[in-house]
Amino acid sequence: MSNVTKYVGFDVSKTKIAVAIAEEGRQEPRYWGVIPHSKEAIRKLIEQLRKTEDIVLEVCYEALPTGYVLYRWLLEMAVSCTIVAPTLIPKRAGDRVKTDKRDALRLAQLFRAGELASIYIPTPADEALRDLVRAREDAKEDLNRHKQRLGKFLLRNQLADPKGSSPWTHGYEAWLDTLKFADDCQRLAYQEYRQSIWETKERIKRYEKEIERQEEINIQAPLIQALQALRGVAVLTATTLASEICSISRFPHASSFMSYCGLVPSESSSGDSRWQGKITKAGNAHLRRVLVESAWSYRYSPAVKRKMRERITGLTPEVQGIAWEAQNRLHKKFKNMMRMGKHKGAITVAIARELAGFVWAIAKEIEKGRQNVAV
Repeated sequence: MSNVTKYVGFDVSKTKIAVAIAEEGRQEPRYWGVIPHSKEAIRKLIEQLRKTEDIVLEVCYEALPTGYVLYRWLLEMAVSCTIVAPTLIPKRAGDRVKTDKRDALRLAQLFRAGELASIYIPTPADEALRDLVRAREDAKEDLNRHKQRLGKFLLRNQLADPKGSSPWTHGYEAWLDTLKFADDCQRLAYQEYRQSIWETKERIKRYEKEIERQEEINIQAPLIQALQALRGVAVLTATTLASEICSISRFPHASSFMSYCGLVPSESSSGDSRWQGKITKAGNAHLRRVLVESAWSYRYSPAVKRKMRERITGLTPEVQGIAWEAQNRLHKKFKNMMRMGKHKGAITVAIARELAGFVWAIAKEIEKGRQNVAV
């Protein structure tokens, strides 16, 4: 007896899951109902759908803030699961009604038709490293907000450093230490603003200390160390890149990785006409941010100074060669675009796009080395 496949669409929310099923063939999908978002409820549903051994279940749901726990529950139950990209789900023109039921039915129907694009699922170890790096990014954002709030407090009270020191330099911090307020309310508000800044800085230090430890012990350690051969890429940037890439094998070409970073130009072409505009920004914003920040380093002439020599010591000649080629090529491109009168922001984005290609090349070298060791 041949197996019968059922395509199941989950519309997942924090506490509930709307379920729809599309049978093989062309008939309309049917709505199953709503179940609690719990492992036991999922197990019960799977048992009900698998009434006979010849039924194969294929489940899909949208990538959401709920993460990958549901995906891993289904794998434990020997059920194939696909997580789809929400932005790539086809939408009908003029469709203005959105409910959990309609979304689940639409997912099941499109999944059966093969119209949904799946996303990459990181391993638990890669996801844990990514959580650490993103937690540090959140702490940096918190620090900037705390500083802005204190700055606005000082502005409201017309307080400024008489020496004119730049904000948040050592001189500015020393001036802040001298401020006193007669009113208890203002004094407490000022002290709490300063305390929140200090506590956030300490939190960032703890994150960075753990990131430096992971550089030595994490499964991604070889890639983190190799990426630091690139100019402008130290341990924090390298760890961010490694945690977001996870596996370079999902990008068959450097251009696909550039596209994933959202660094390729938008395009509208028809017939003989071809128009390219600003970058798409349709991809991983974390990768795009660190690549653009690193790209500024290539305005300087190629060189391997003390800190760089320390980072590349022990790396393979292939990785060192890729990094040196990146320095020469990207610096030359930076200077050429400057002579052409291009805006510095546009130049940096163009450099970041090519830098993504060199990151891809180094990651491929590390992957090749792992495969050789495995063999």
